[in-house]
Amino acid sequence: MERTLFESDHNAFRDAVRQFVKRHVVSEYDRWEAEGLVDRKLWHLAGESGFLGMAVPTEYGGGGEPDFRYNTVLVEEFARSGAASLSSGFGLHNDVVAPYLLELGTEEQKRRWLPGFCSGELVTAIAMTEPGAGSDLKAVRTTAVRDGDSYVLNGNKTFITNGIHSDIVIVVAKTDPSAGARGISLLVVERGMPGFERGRKLAKAGMHAQDTAELVFTDVRVPAANLLGEENRGFAYLMNNLPQERLSIAVVAVATSQAAFDWTVQYCRDRKAFGQQIGSFQNSRFKLAEMATEIDMAQVYLDRAILELNVGTLTPVDAAKLKWWTTELMKRTTDTCLQLHGGYGYMDEYPISRAWRDARIHTIFGGTTEIMKEIIGRDLGF
Repeated sequence: MERTLFESDHNAFRDAVRQFVKRHVVSEYDRWEAEGLVDRKLWHLAGESGFLGMAVPTEYGGGGEPDFRYNTVLVEEFARSGAASLSSGFGLHNDVVAPYLLELGTEEQKRRWLPGFCSGELVTAIAMTEPGAGSDLKAVRTTAVRDGDSYVLNGNKTFITNGIHSDIVIVVAKTDPSAGARGISLLVVERGMPGFERGRKLAKAGMHAQDTAELVFTDVRVPAANLLGEENRGFAYLMNNLPQERLSIAVVAVATSQAAFDWTVQYCRDRKAFGQQIGSFQNSRFKLAEMATEIDMAQVYLDRAILELNVGTLTPVDAAKLKWWTTELMKRTTDTCLQLHGGYGYMDEYPISRAWRDARIHTIFGGTTEIMKEIIGRDLGF
């Protein structure tokens, strides 16, 4: 099915991203996977290439293109090259953190942080999840107590994408613990603030090149000037921005599904068993037919959602539908593709092995499949 989402400028941008991946990612990615961290230099190279802060106005050093199709192209090309860890790390920076800084930041905050955001000098993260609070954001226990011109921040965060490299972290904290969700605020913590420490770099089942860490805040004095938006309105801000985060995850899911499918079609043509191509067996043909159909259907829904986000009409419910369906599709597709590869699919020399491992987290982070269904079910009146 021909895709009509992109225009000539997006296609030119895709060509540039593909060259970047070929030049700077392909030869290094296995090493990053082994080390559990991409080179910090890659962030600077991405900034120089115009791949960070595409939506940021040019006056702050960005691309001045608030068209999510550019974000889509970048994430798709990383995912299709088998570099899902980069899709997650760079996607979090561009697709998740950028809206908070652009929509909530004061003029002083924008001038302080956005140029570095766009150049790769400042890597960003957002710290929501805690050891005892994942999907239930109202249950966060990290506190920020106002003391003069500062907040005193205490708490622990875990599973934080870009946690090791991050230079500024948007921290979700309770500024009024008695108010539940109405007592949450967003504070920007900067590298080097006394009491801000990195915990473990976490070992994971997949996404090995994506640095994921624990963050510890012990009596960190965060200037009141680092409050993002208004005090105690953090939960509303989080709910407002989650649809774009979930859309970004869906982009990775569909792009990875398509890549896994393409690798598998080629493998089924090349590999022979019992004197014939394995793709010519009825079971293989039917599995490939099912995947081809489901991926095309998911792509149409995803592309529509991207256009809706661009004009501000993508609803949290539609984003939830998209997120759970595409990530479950990704999990199912990579598993089926690995099966069709047989024993070779379990070997790391074949990209399907890594894609299969990397797929598993996507039905969990950004809101689990179960939480997505809960959002949809409540919207139905139940």
